Amino acid sequence: MLNKKLKVVSLFSGCGGLDLGLEQAGFNVVWANDIDKTAVDTYKYNMNSVVIQKDITKISTDEIPECDLVAAGFPCQPFSSAGSRKGVSDERGTLFEEAIRVIEAKKPLIVLFENVRGLLSTKNLDGSLLIDSIVETLKDIEPGYNITYKLLKASDYGVPQQRYRVIFIGIRKDLGVDYEFPEPTHSLNDPDLTVGNVLKNIAGLPNQDEIWELSPQSKKLIPFIKEGGSWKDIPFDHLPPRLKKIREDMKKYRAPNFYRRFARDEINGTITAAATPENCGIIHPIENRRYSVREVARIQSFPDNFIFVGTSLASKYKVIGNAVPPKLGKIIGETLINLLHSIDPKKLEQARNGYEQLKLFSV
Repeated sequence: MLNKKLKVVSLFSGCGGLDLGLEQAGFNVVWANDIDKTAVDTYKYNMNSVVIQKDITKISTDEIPECDLVAAGFPCQPFSSAGSRKGVSDERGTLFEEAIRVIEAKKPLIVLFENVRGLLSTKNLDGSLLIDSIVETLKDIEPGYNITYKLLKASDYGVPQQRYRVIFIGIRKDLGVDYEFPEPTHSLNDPDLTVGNVLKNIAGLPNQDEIWELSPQSKKLIPFIKEGGSWKDIPFDHLPPRLKKIREDMKKYRAPNFYRRFARDEINGTITAAATPENCGIIHPIENRRYSVREVARIQSFPDNFIFVGTSLASKYKVIGNAVPPKLGKIIGETLINLLHSIDPKKLEQARNGYEQLKLFSV
């Protein structure tokens, strides 16, 4: 049965990082959706035309094809520790309910959610944990899903970036199998994951000449920062007033590490959607500039033939920073396909044909 590619519906798909990884693993993305124009244009350019640019709340489930897997990286801003932490009081914090609406209608074999680590501590308005609500909601959708979730570090799976993300996997209960997350394949001592390796043989590649210019303040500060250093290298007299105040009482402000400049023998930190040098490691190790669009794409494990399109340079950094690293998506996808291989082929075929037929098979 698995000679037929398993079908994926992707919600909040962004520019296609997770979807690319799933396709590399052997899935077939048959429908995708995002509201961001740069993300959708990049997706269409590199993958196929199944992606729809439209508000998910305005899309009927009748417009969405049947599928084996629903993937959803619902917007993470409300749950990010760097953001407002409004959680479900922010309307974006309830967009996961749109994914639930699609799951209820399509009853896929597998559900895959992705979000930032801040989700683990985000609370509902009544004080309960939002993550518990998500798990219970998935369990209650007929025929029910066995839910496993884990905080993964992307560098453990070959992505040259110490990026943490919460991954949820839901397997339909009637399939009778449970999911286990893959063991790490790489260590922090792996030279293939270093900044220096990322920057090899990059001249002349697509998007390499696209570099977002630094702000006037950053242009003044970054030359003081040595390779592998941070704002602590900047002489006090050269700091702007806000940073002087923080430097004077580091304990009070929990010793923030602004303007981190990763060295060529280090693994880069998280590339964020905002791509601000002050708050994420996006400064080139030996040149006084941001990483190029291609360089951040490599740090996110996008292949060099994946081209980022659009007229806004900032929006390209944004869609890359918001993406799931394709290498991480590929490894998760492979484990899911291996899990489905372990199921009785006849039972799996019945499951794909519909929940009602599977109930008849089980009698």
